[in-house]
Amino acid sequence: MLERFKQDVQRWVVPQQVADPSEVTLLTTLRLLWRHLPLRAMLWFRFGSWCRKKRIPFMKGFVQRLLYRRYGLEIEPGADIGGGLYIPHPIGTTVFAKRIGRNCSIISSVTIGMRNEWAFPQIGDNVFIGAGARVLGDIRIGNDVVIGANAVVIHDVPDGATVVGIPAKVVRIRGEKVRDKVQK
Repeated sequence: MLERFKQDVQRWVVPQQVADPSEVTLLTTLRLLWRHLPLRAMLWFRFGSWCRKKRIPFMKGFVQRLLYRRYGLEIEPGADIGGGLYIPHPIGTTVFAKRIGRNCSIISSVTIGMRNEWAFPQIGDNVFIGAGARVLGDIRIGNDVVIGANAVVIHDVPDGATVVGIPAKVVRIRGEKVRDKVQK
């Protein structure tokens, strides 16, 4: 829990970057916790995950309700979420995924969850999910993916892709534009 939270803190030292682990000291962490309410939410989430792992009764539910009431964030403590989770605007964000990799950025009012059946997305490492996006169903989001604001992702997304739209379509893969083939 502590190692993953330290990775979460690394995302807040310098905005839009992952700081070197040596920059995360106790004083830096306390200063960032004082300044950034969303980082406090991540601390509670990691604490709830630790409580779930240690099978401490009632604490997982307590922390889950606290996160929702105080921070507006719906997330299940104990979920398989790698370190470096960055949610700068947790209000209105719902995160229920099978797995989320390292250094994932989830901007405001995002929904990650089930679609038509009890199955949840798997999200890779270094994924950016824009404001208002929806990632739904039993799908796989690759590594280094960018999901545009308000996109509705209901199909698998390959590594390095950028997706936008409703439903989301791949518009770029690792810097190369994908040309739409329009039939006339």
